[in-house]
Amino acid sequence: MNPLQQLASLGQSIWYDNISRTILRNGELKRMVDQGLLGVTSNPTIFEKAISGSADYDAQIASLLRVSPDITTDALIRSLMIEDIRMAADIMLAVYQRTSGGDGYVSIEVTPTKARDTDGTIVEAKELWEAVGRPNTMIKIPATREGLPAITRAIAEGININVTLIFSVERYEEVAEAYLTGLEQRLQAGKPIGQVASVASVFVSRIDTMVDAQLDAKLRNASGAEAKGLKDLQGKAAVANTKFIYQSFKRIFASQRFRTLEQQGAALQRPLWGSTGTKNPAYSDLLYVDTLIGPHTVNTVPPATYNAILSHSKPALTIERDLDGARSTLAALRETGIDMRQVLDTLERDGVAAFEKSFDGLGRNLEAKRARG
Repeated sequence: MNPLQQLASLGQSIWYDNISRTILRNGELKRMVDQGLLGVTSNPTIFEKAISGSADYDAQIASLLRVSPDITTDALIRSLMIEDIRMAADIMLAVYQRTSGGDGYVSIEVTPTKARDTDGTIVEAKELWEAVGRPNTMIKIPATREGLPAITRAIAEGININVTLIFSVERYEEVAEAYLTGLEQRLQAGKPIGQVASVASVFVSRIDTMVDAQLDAKLRNASGAEAKGLKDLQGKAAVANTKFIYQSFKRIFASQRFRTLEQQGAALQRPLWGSTGTKNPAYSDLLYVDTLIGPHTVNTVPPATYNAILSHSKPALTIERDLDGARSTLAALRETGIDMRQVLDTLERDGVAAFEKSFDGLGRNLEAKRARG
């Protein structure tokens, strides 16, 4: 078995955090499926890069403008994204069928500006679900305070949901609660829950990026044993935080509450590790893969990390290794004066803002294309 298949045998599904018209048309995504890829995720930044960075979409843009000259830029963006998601979902359908709905999903995100708008998120989630029209689609909803009730409502409506931008244990537990409540509401309405799927996307590497920056600032005024202690904490916060999210997952989905739902056909809401490309070149390119392998998990990886897995990953069950060490890391960070709650809250706000920026950039690019005719 190659490393992708070995990971699957350990209970971890590798999804691809990337999409473009090119890989859909040239057979690359199909080839990756044959290697063992089990799903695809997208976000506004990925679509901005794909659409703004190539001419692959120009023919569809021109066609849409000929048919509907007054189409809004947002509607134009949505049409381009939906076409890609449909094509990817069709390629992944065989995986979805082979795994009885366990894998084979393709995710598309609601407009980032809706992240603080519960009602707007619900409306758009329904629209995207119906427009894509594929059973192996997941609609991505950010795990903001306003997103939580939208997640419950969407699950109750039978929409597959990928909950994104989760950073803290506390927010993860709120997301799991939103999922379970949605299933319970659906059952109470007399509707089946066996075909409803969801993942909870926990962002990883961005935590180390922010924490390491704070440690670097402290190192400028430290020396000796203090400096060594600060250096030893670098690159450790993200994995430690994620390990405890997995512990929450195990506890919640071993509860009698979930077991009751499971008897009615409910599936686990698997934790998904996102933002798992290594941003610091001093760290292993598989830092956020090889340390977070465990049953009932997903890791969605960018292209470089995908290739690194195939090249030199050594799969083994690691997500529960050295929990005492992870606990000590978080305690040591507190002792240095780093407020992890503040870090994680900031990362949520920054994550929403980054996706809004990408969406705005894509809009400006399409407006420029429209102006050029």
